[in-house]
Amino acid sequence: MHVPLYQAKADFFRMLGHPVRIRVLELLQHGPVPVRDLLADIDIEPSSLSQQLAVLRRSGIVVSTREGSTVSYALAGGDVAELLRAARRILTELLAGQNQLLSQLRQADTTETASPAAERLLTDRGSPRPTP
Repeated sequence: MHVPLYQAKADFFRMLGHPVRIRVLELLQHGPVPVRDLLADIDIEPSSLSQQLAVLRRSGIVVSTREGSTVSYALAGGDVAELLRAARRILTELLAGQNQLLSQLRQADTTETASPAAERLLTDRGSPRPTP
């Protein structure tokens, strides 16, 4: 059965759509990490981490290796790290735009409150005039 590319992309992003999975991928950007270290950094139940690691492993985004009793995980390729960097850049731009809009809204609110029309409105409603 043929899956359209847009559907495959949606499935991929849905697979990424869990905070623990994103955090795991962030932690793996610099190389393999033992499960015990992931548990310490993420602070969730071992069974929950195991479930999220299984999703990432099934998707082929991470690989696991065992040395003795230590299981470590690593990114399967560098493209995932690049995707996370791209996401940070996009979020930075979006939040910067939101901060700029918030600043403009606050400035407009201050300007409107100090305007003569706003003062008349306050006076007409029986409120005292604001002191300069």
